Amino acid sequence: MNRIGEYIKQERKKAGLTQEEFAMRSGLGLRFVRELEQGKETVRLDKVNQALAMFGKEAVPGKKEE
Repeated sequence: MNRIGEYIKQERKKAGLTQEEFAMRSGLGLRFVRELEQGKETVRLDKVNQALAMFGKEAVPGKKEE
């Protein structure tokens, strides 16, 4: 999950959003956004996909990027 957290953080910063602004726009909690970006491994996939949807992406269980 760490790669996803890094991706979210990078894209959020590129978009010029703070964690709080990103949380508000994506409909997620600020705590979740912070934990995701810090690489917490026990985050919910549906919420991860909600965050990724902000950048037109989706996580698929069992599928690895190459």
